Amino acid sequence: QVQLVESGGGLVQPGGSLRLSCAASGSIFNIYAMDWYRQVPGKQRDLVAMWPRGGSTDIPDSVKGRFTISRDNAKNTVYLEMNSLKPEDTAVYYCKARILTTFGGRNDYWGQGTQVTVSS
Repeated sequence: QVQLVESGGGLVQPGGSLRLSCAASGSIFNIYAMDWYRQVPGKQRDLVAMWPRGGSTDIPDSVKGRFTISRDNAKNTVYLEMNSLKPEDTAVYYCKARILTTFGGRNDYWGQGTQVTVSS
């Protein structure tokens, strides 16, 4: 019914930048929110950016000022611009969207994840 596809991950040197994309497609009537999370092996999945933007105590201080989320409504796509990357940003990054489908159901959907590795 609904698919989320992330792209843009890869290997980058410390101090570098990456832009991740997450495109939603399928039986979409409305998208209420699109967020980015990240997860390292053995740890919980953590929120790193949210759209609509708003004050959130859930976003770690370590990414504030370095990660920026933006959205293209026409393309049902959300982006995560990551600057001044550090080795500790290495993780699998996931997109989550809260979507009202054309069938009337409202659910959270996850993408498959994209690996970001920050290393020299």
